[in-house]
Amino acid sequence: MRNRAARLNNILRLVALASFATLLTSSPASAQHLRDRISELFIFGPGQDPLFLAGSGDPNNPASLQAHGLHFIPSSNAENASLIAFITDALGASVANIPIGSTSGGETFRFEGGVPVRTSTSAGPIFAERAQTLGRGRVLAGISRTGFRFATLRGVDMHDIGLTFTHQNVNFPGCNVQFGADCSLYGVPVLENDAMDFHLSMDLSVQVTSIYVTYGVTDRFDFGLVVPVVQADFRGASDAQIRPFGGTTAAHYFAGTPDNPVLTASRQSLGSAAGLGDVALRAKVNLRETPDASVAFLVDGRFPTGSQQDMLGSGKFAGRAVLIFNSRFSDFSPHLNAGYLHHAGTQQNDAVLGTIGFDDRMNDNVTLAADLVTELQVGDSKLHLPGLVTYDAPFRRTLIPTNIPDIRDDIVNGSFGFKFTPARNTTGVLNALFPLNRGGLRANLVYTAGIEYTF
Repeated sequence: MRNRAARLNNILRLVALASFATLLTSSPASAQHLRDRISELFIFGPGQDPLFLAGSGDPNNPASLQAHGLHFIPSSNAENASLIAFITDALGASVANIPIGSTSGGETFRFEGGVPVRTSTSAGPIFAERAQTLGRGRVLAGISRTGFRFATLRGVDMHDIGLTFTHQNVNFPGCNVQFGADCSLYGVPVLENDAMDFHLSMDLSVQVTSIYVTYGVTDRFDFGLVVPVVQADFRGASDAQIRPFGGTTAAHYFAGTPDNPVLTASRQSLGSAAGLGDVALRAKVNLRETPDASVAFLVDGRFPTGSQQDMLGSGKFAGRAVLIFNSRFSDFSPHLNAGYLHHAGTQQNDAVLGTIGFDDRMNDNVTLAADLVTELQVGDSKLHLPGLVTYDAPFRRTLIPTNIPDIRDDIVNGSFGFKFTPARNTTGVLNALFPLNRGGLRANLVYTAGIEYTF
């Protein structure tokens, strides 16, 4: 037992050293945060606010004309602010929600009269949990690499996001007299009908190196640690066009003059960040163990150790509790996980978790694992999209501010992978996670490759 404790201490030291080495070899983060890089797509000049119109706001213009440069700024218009916040919050929250593999791989044991008795035959599932624990004094240590690129946001191609920003409803003292109509109505004066159309294209690729260790405290209790190191690479482009409603003299323009306005603008932005993600602690208790069926309970927590501004972490604690059931028919082991995920932050909803699947030992060295993995949103979405914009004048009509649909962010994934045992106590992992619906921010494929060692 003393030897096992010494080896566990060595493993923990290796985890710390590997984490430090990975951080040193990761691409350095730029001085500007990754969230700022996204905001740059909405900024058309150095030192300006998002959606500020430098042409209309030219200090050489009379004060009455300069004010038009401010009319699309998010701080002046809550609807515009919510569109930009929705994009950045969806990206940041989804990067932090990276998948974590099973707590116990390889063969598992319990001790009877000091003799180890095998409690599983396969190498176990990959992104599901099984009820069996490692066994007293046993250690699982591993490292995995997960990579993906976000492809769709609620089903909309990340290269084809459409946004329409609307004008502030202006109502200043004397406005009614000046324009001869009720300025509280949206569309009075007529220039409030001007709109800004945006075409947004974004690439966000993420690679996560996870270093993890699980220790069998007793035959029925495991405790584990996961240290992720995240690298995120962002590239984006935007094309904006002001759509005047009418009149011969422009009030809103990016550059030029009212008589010769520039009504289009383009922006590009790129950046990367790397560093520690949200560290996770996990504990699993085996409640019942029989040859044919087993039940366990797992809790884990992710702590906000990753930078939220660089989209390496969520910035808030997240925890889940999961009830685990699995059975065994020779080498075929079906399993069911059901639980609840709580997010302490304001950008992500809690979720009901459900995973059903199986792992099957195909031969002495290969295990097939397949799962249906679900995460069903609780309550109304905390990522708010603006509703329809209704104009009152010069005639009543509505405008749709984005092609992103206002739907639930339920997540349903398929998982398919293999575990290989090239040598005793050593397990290789290959897995593909793919979407079966399009809620939330999703990749077309999430790959994972890893290696584990149990002793």
